[in-house]
Amino acid sequence: MLLHLLLLGLIFTLQIPASSAAIDSIAPGQGLVCGVSDKLVSLDGKFALGFFQPGSMSHNTLNWYLGIWFNKVPKITPVWVANRDDPITQPALVSFTISQDGNLVILDQATNSMIWSSRVSIRTNTTIGMLMNNGNLVLQNASNSSDILWQSFDHPTNTFLPGAKIGRDKVTGLTRRLVSKKNLIDPARGRYVYELVPNELILKLLNSSVAYWSSGEWNGQYFSSIPEMLSRSLIDFKFVNNTNEEYFTFTLLNDTMIMHHLLDVSGQMKTLIWDEVSQDWLGSYSNPKAQCDVYALCGPFTVCDDNSAPYCSCMKGFSIRSPEDWEQNDRSRGCMRNTPLNCGSNRSTAGVTDEFYSLSNVKLPQNADNIGAAISARECAEVCLRNCSCTAYSCTDSRCSIWHEELLNVKQQHADTTDTNDGAVLYLRLAAKEMQTQKPDRRVATRILSAAIVTALGLLALILLVLLLMIRGNNRDWSGGTLKNPQDGGGIIAFRYIDLQRATRNFSEKLGAGGFGSVFKAYLTDSATMAVKRLDGACQGEKQFRAEVTSVGVIQHINLVRLIGFCCEGERRLLAYEHMPNRSLDIHLFQDNNTVLNWCTRYKIALGVARGLAYLHESCQDLIIHCDIKPQNILLDTSFVAKIADFGMAKLIGRDFSRVLTTARGTAGYLAPEWISGVAITAKVDVYGYGMVLMEIISGRQNSFEQYTVGGDCVVFFPVHAAQMLLEGDVASLVDEKLSGDVNLEEAERLCKVACWCIQDDEFDRPTMGDVVRTLEGLSDLDTPPVPRLLQAITRRSSHPPSTYLSNESE
Repeated sequence: MLLHLLLLGLIFTLQIPASSAAIDSIAPGQGLVCGVSDKLVSLDGKFALGFFQPGSMSHNTLNWYLGIWFNKVPKITPVWVANRDDPITQPALVSFTISQDGNLVILDQATNSMIWSSRVSIRTNTTIGMLMNNGNLVLQNASNSSDILWQSFDHPTNTFLPGAKIGRDKVTGLTRRLVSKKNLIDPARGRYVYELVPNELILKLLNSSVAYWSSGEWNGQYFSSIPEMLSRSLIDFKFVNNTNEEYFTFTLLNDTMIMHHLLDVSGQMKTLIWDEVSQDWLGSYSNPKAQCDVYALCGPFTVCDDNSAPYCSCMKGFSIRSPEDWEQNDRSRGCMRNTPLNCGSNRSTAGVTDEFYSLSNVKLPQNADNIGAAISARECAEVCLRNCSCTAYSCTDSRCSIWHEELLNVKQQHADTTDTNDGAVLYLRLAAKEMQTQKPDRRVATRILSAAIVTALGLLALILLVLLLMIRGNNRDWSGGTLKNPQDGGGIIAFRYIDLQRATRNFSEKLGAGGFGSVFKAYLTDSATMAVKRLDGACQGEKQFRAEVTSVGVIQHINLVRLIGFCCEGERRLLAYEHMPNRSLDIHLFQDNNTVLNWCTRYKIALGVARGLAYLHESCQDLIIHCDIKPQNILLDTSFVAKIADFGMAKLIGRDFSRVLTTARGTAGYLAPEWISGVAITAKVDVYGYGMVLMEIISGRQNSFEQYTVGGDCVVFFPVHAAQMLLEGDVASLVDEKLSGDVNLEEAERLCKVACWCIQDDEFDRPTMGDVVRTLEGLSDLDTPPVPRLLQAITRRSSHPPSTYLSNESE
């Protein structure tokens, strides 16, 4: 009873009105009480400040914190925490208020102690605390709102809010930087820091000067390692370096978008977008892109693998040191040895020595001791065994390296990596006990050996039988039989030429033709069909054959045509794909037929193609540039789901590269300006071709061979006309007349904006395909784009499609 009376007395003393949740400021004598649903809310309702408990229903904590979060997001997502290193364990009689000296404070009335304070020298008689619309908590002069005494933007935690600064004040010495949380539910200072050093942003370990990721230097428009900043049309970036301060900041041009830009527990800078449909945060961007590039992410004696989930695993002979922290994404303590090494005080009198376990295809840890050249692997192992602190060795290129104590940053490498340490072998030192297996007695061993021999003989007989049947099958004629149905499962099928010849009825039913060959319909059964592409020309066919099998054979996506199999016999090279009954997009857009694609189907096709390209550019192990995006290469299945086809010119480049030189040329009307000029291309050439395809989806006419007549005598290139009409707000006039006005004009405007941004002259002005997908899904918006200058100039010079730009044929 006494506790309740004290609490009621405190509330009365602080003069907290019943409507305190609706205000955005506190004045002397007012405050928020911990454990009660009191909060400040910014005037626009976007941010709230109050006491909260981090965690979820399954992983909660008794600790309380004062923080700021997104008020319109149902999941409490703090963007700033006042007492991150000083949690409140006894919330009764704890309040957030203004102290007698004018500072913002968290007071514990029970112990008469101060948990947190803004700690500034106050130069006025009266102060007021206010939560601004940008999420900034400010302490200001009550009689002069421009006199800011303290602000949370000067003391960020792990979140970089729009309008805040990362950098330093050269006059006062104040440094603004982000420090990650300890784990998913503990907001205390963690391991990683995001800060600005002269002219560049870096990520590093706390209390370390060595960066594991850098943005590159600012070149006046963007940081050199992040050129995609130029394609972020919804964000305005700014870098300032003058005599008073050096900082980086950004603003959102779409105020309705809720974005969380934070230094994650994982050591990555992440950009998350709140999705109202799924009611969850969706990942938009991260740096570094590879999770295992974060320094010491998994802790000692672990292996990090970007291709697995979770990323971290203990090495053989080791176990997780702290399962509780591990579960909360804090793997910094890594793994501990199960059995002590046979060294020093642990040395056995039986003469048993430690042994080595090999870890293949790993990136070797740093800070090795180089023993030198001309030493064998055996001698290298003996050097390690003689040293009690040695935990591993590697003998690469006749050089012996050994490691002492903890092993950090061991990364599993894969065939697609380009790291210089790819394929190295690390020999991990383990106690002999860890390498031994239980030995069965002789009778059991004899039984096991006998069973193994019988099993082996049975398998050998089965293999011989299968080989015999295969030989007999290859020697007899294929008559009246059926090929394997790809729907029955299995990997890519190696077909015989005679089988495909007869399945296609001697290549009699032609579905279409392209720059590298013709496509024919093949019958697997009465109900199952596929499409067979026969590559024409031995040399050219072989080159395109290899490109297509390499690129398409390893990818699976609903918006990419699936490769079923291939045939390679002498100079005969064929590719078998899933059959698309509704054929290619150009047939439905440009040819006179009874079917007209309605607007909903067109928008679905545009989104599907964007998703397919985004997968090729951003989700495959290698960056894949298609190089020939056009309606003829967009196929439609029975439900008119769009699937990208014809990867004959596709380019695969490693993730450490962004450009590739190529002599191949795409199709007239879809070629990006930089490709024609002969420079190394990027994935933005696909973005350009996609923009041109969008124009054709909107208008229902080819813009590569036709021009657009306005008013009977004004002839312009349609993409230029579309950009001009978009500026004038007349999108309805651009839509295919065959739709008879049955169009969603909001979606049409969105498609037109995307198309015009995609065909900008400068590749850096074009969005990524990931940005395009988010825009078409309604998760983000685009400003109205300018008219492409090059296309506009070309149109003015000629009343015909200019040969310098549109006359290149597919090669």
